[in-house]
Amino acid sequence: MKSDRLLSILLLLQTRGRVPAHTLATRLEVSLRTIYRDIEALSAAGVPVYTERGRHGGIALLPGYRTDVTGLTADESRALFILASQGAHTALGLDAALGSALRKVMAALSEPHRPAAELTSRRILVESSRWMGPPPREVDVGAVQDAVFTDRRLRIRYRHSGTDTPRTYTVDPYGLVSKAGVWYLVADRRAVPRLFRVDRTRSVTVTDAPVKRRPGIELAEVWALLKRQVEQRPGGITVTARVHRSRYDLFLRMAGNSLIEHPEPAEDDEWIRVRLGYEVLAATRTLLPFAAHLEVLEPPEVRAELARCAADVTRLYAETPAARP
Repeated sequence: MKSDRLLSILLLLQTRGRVPAHTLATRLEVSLRTIYRDIEALSAAGVPVYTERGRHGGIALLPGYRTDVTGLTADESRALFILASQGAHTALGLDAALGSALRKVMAALSEPHRPAAELTSRRILVESSRWMGPPPREVDVGAVQDAVFTDRRLRIRYRHSGTDTPRTYTVDPYGLVSKAGVWYLVADRRAVPRLFRVDRTRSVTVTDAPVKRRPGIELAEVWALLKRQVEQRPGGITVTARVHRSRYDLFLRMAGNSLIEHPEPAEDDEWIRVRLGYEVLAATRTLLPFAAHLEVLEPPEVRAELARCAADVTRLYAETPAARP
């Protein structure tokens, strides 16, 4: 709706200052001509908005102009109160700030919208941790957050997966991302994008050196690239297996990240054929908990690896306590 778009333009200009017209058009998914017509409409309504030409020009409000209109719809107010239950603000130390902000939003809401917002906060809960997962490790993201907001380089001691010895890196942070309850630092190391799990950092030092990001690159763009690299990483070993239907849902929850393709089994299939990708042979051992409800069909080396591990477990429990040293 045009009224929503006008309000969005007004709030963007109020929070960002001067904004290029093409940025507004991209953000609001409309044409440049539409943006300029909207600016004329705002001006006709008495909003002190103006445009500046040139390389560093754009659209801006006169200095000192503010509006306290919220313009929140019922659905938008519900969305804010659902946000309060997601938990990311806790690690950032923003619990109190979020509560205060939501109280202000509630006070600013029109009377008809208040009951819906209050009901949403009581009826909707978002839990970011997975079933049967380990308890989340307490992560202090404070120092990383300081570097992100002050545009400073970071020196971190970081332990990679599968290693015990941390390594030291100097990185240029773009920002923090919380994915499924896990915090990641998105940063450049020697102008190459890298992803670091915050819970694997052993120490974090904010340096005095200013950050050196690649020009014109934003956090969302770097995250999208790194996420694509992780999700499309080719497996070194392709496994073909069959899973009993009675355990297929559990299999998807526990091993779904390794699936190369998602099959669509027929309703009368007792066994469902799947293909998985693993980087190393040892990683295929994660299939052992499914016992006889999952059978690896190929390659032979994976069948041999699982048989060897199963035999080791059998020997362990076949021994009597007295027979063990």
